[in-house]
Amino acid sequence: MKAVEFSKDEKAQLSARIQHFFDSELDQSIGIIKAELVMEFFAKEIGAAYYKKGLQDAHAAFAKRAEDLADDIYGLERAATD
Repeated sequence: MKAVEFSKDEKAQLSARIQHFFDSELDQSIGIIKAELVMEFFAKEIGAAYYKKGLQDAHAAFAKRAEDLADDIYGLERAATD
């Protein structure tokens, strides 16, 4: 999988959220460099699993809509022949 690239602003926002999480949930303050390391670790080690799950969910949603569309078309065909 290709590495996810974030803009400088996006990195700053994500790092700030990581810092806030560590401070509020773990009662441990970390600096911006450690927050970026945590972000990079999760992106590299866990990000692909979340990405794959997102793709699977999108595929299932698309397949459901395609099935619904096929049912609608079939209904229209049946109505046209009645």
